[in-house]
Amino acid sequence: MSAEVGRVLVVDDDPMLRDLLNDLLVSHGYQVTLAENGQEALLCLENQPFEHLVTDINMPVMDGLALLAAVQSQGLQVPVTVVSAYSDMENVVRAFKLGASDFIAKPFRSEEEVLLTLKKVAEKHGLVMDNLRLREELQSRYVFANIVAKSRVMTDIFATISKIADYHTTVLITGESGTGKELITRAIHYNSSRKDRPLISINCGGIPENLLESELFGHAKGAFTDAHRARKGLFEEANGGTLFLDEIAELPLSLQVKLLRAVQEEEIRPLGDSRAIKLDVRIIAASAKILKDEVVAGRFREDLYYRINVLPITVPPLRERKEDIPLLADHFLKKYNQRMGLQIERLEPDYLQRLLAYDWPGNVRELENVVERSMALAEGQTLSRVDLPPELVDPTAVALGDHFYPVGYSVKKNGKTLEKKLIELALAETGGNKTRAAALLELSIPALLYKIKEYQVAPPTD
Repeated sequence: MSAEVGRVLVVDDDPMLRDLLNDLLVSHGYQVTLAENGQEALLCLENQPFEHLVTDINMPVMDGLALLAAVQSQGLQVPVTVVSAYSDMENVVRAFKLGASDFIAKPFRSEEEVLLTLKKVAEKHGLVMDNLRLREELQSRYVFANIVAKSRVMTDIFATISKIADYHTTVLITGESGTGKELITRAIHYNSSRKDRPLISINCGGIPENLLESELFGHAKGAFTDAHRARKGLFEEANGGTLFLDEIAELPLSLQVKLLRAVQEEEIRPLGDSRAIKLDVRIIAASAKILKDEVVAGRFREDLYYRINVLPITVPPLRERKEDIPLLADHFLKKYNQRMGLQIERLEPDYLQRLLAYDWPGNVRELENVVERSMALAEGQTLSRVDLPPELVDPTAVALGDHFYPVGYSVKKNGKTLEKKLIELALAETGGNKTRAAALLELSIPALLYKIKEYQVAPPTD
């Protein structure tokens, strides 16, 4: 074999064995570097890459086990074959635990044994590296601006984002709560020429109506009681960048008129101020409600609707793109492994099956919460069905006498007619702990105590 087949670092304190391996490998096309101990070997590894490391175990200064530990801790991607006598199998086992790929016994039985071992190790390492590269390629292929998806509808949205990102035109993102509307807003902003300017967000339903105008447009000094100094609004803070109006359907009609004027004229007038301020702000609005229906109902201005619905993006619920669920679950597994300091390796098939069978009313946000909860409660290195919350283990309603088991424990979601049964289930689930039961039921503790008394709920039995 005359062609060079790879660079090999041979480490051994025995000069006769080093020379033997050097002559054998060079004659078969390998480029060989020699080292007397692990310390010399590490210096060699720092200076150039190698396709293979062949090392003795018992050496002075730094032995083979210490070398393997250093290779592992430094994350060096080089396969290691250890050389040792059969009488030292205890150390060989330790070497495998430290990441060694194979073992050659000395004295060598034949040259073919050495060459075949190196060939097998190289092939195995090649497969491992190919799999790592493939995973990285798949991850980059299915991740766009922190949005993880591979479904056709979501990849179409990725293409739309790339196409419209640099336009000044307003965008309306609609979709159920938890589908990722804010992530799409961030993707638009950070893929545009405005990416170095501010991205300012406001939840239009999260601020009292009497404060919302000042929050959006700012106010002059003395505009109202306690307005002791002038204050910039979010429009002005977002100048040159993007303003994200989340849940725009919750904006009061009186402010919809002022928002329409701001969008049309590209200027604002702070509360109590006579001057108009010209601004360059890209507007992105989002709503979990269907704005057309809100227009018909008289709760949203038709002229504002058409003004903001220039570039519409509809984000489908997770139940309509279930092919994204395994990818998302794996993404959250990696995320919370890092955040929580865990080493959970994979999802069992029965766990993934339940994820795929569930309808996800809370969409991607709910899926993330379920994976995080599962990881916090898991006892092993995999997630299985037993780590899931009850509503995923048995998501269908099952008759029991005159009652039904609901989906989850939320009183708000299941209605007053099921309150007593829900309270009984929650108390049974928590072993009678009223604080935890109140959290499951989304009730305050005083409210739960009142309802327990009102419905004469008996304490759970063992």
